Amino acid sequence: MDLAPLIAPISLTVTLAFSVTLILLIIGTPLAWWLAHGRWAGKEAIGALVTMPMVLPPTVLGFYLLLALGPNGPGGALAGLWGARTLAFSFGGLVISSVIASLPFMVQPLRNGFAAIETEVLEVADTLGASRWQLYWRVILPLARPGYLVGGIMAFAHTVGEFGVVLMIGGNIPGKTKVMSIAIYDFVERLEWDKAHMLAGGMVVFAFAVIFSTLMVNRRVSTPMG
Repeated sequence: MDLAPLIAPISLTVTLAFSVTLILLIIGTPLAWWLAHGRWAGKEAIGALVTMPMVLPPTVLGFYLLLALGPNGPGGALAGLWGARTLAFSFGGLVISSVIASLPFMVQPLRNGFAAIETEVLEVADTLGASRWQLYWRVILPLARPGYLVGGIMAFAHTVGEFGVVLMIGGNIPGKTKVMSIAIYDFVERLEWDKAHMLAGGMVVFAFAVIFSTLMVNRRVSTPMG
């Protein structure tokens, strides 16, 4: 069996998931910290907005992202900077849409991890003269490590398994937007059951590994030291 039709979607999916997870770590950290420790009265409205992709049907989210990234939206204006007409049906569009779709899966575990850090610990570190970077790297990061692990695992996994949003934004362009979930759908439509089985079976194993890893992280956090 020719494995090339399988390797390309897997490679594209892994690249997309790593890119999205890295971006979410960068933007999710300050956002989750602000949601956990910010004092603005309206922060819960922002928290609800961040969480909405978890409950919105993927086609609804994908539809509005398609309008935003299309030629008549902000994405079209941005794409015009390098001579393109749209960010839709491109790998860049997949990255942007996947970041938005997976944002709550990173932010919520981080927010819980940051919220569990007692303010007294931060005040003591500040009293000892720790800079903001020292406070983050030596105090906040070690204490919030379980949140980072769960958030990273969940964001990566959600990006790998997303179907509706990537179909709306990326379509089915081989080597460009045809990720694993789209490839499985395509193989089923063409009655290529053996290839669909290989990809689908791999995703089942991957899903089990994700759930098992998350449970083990939560177990280590909940188990008292002694």
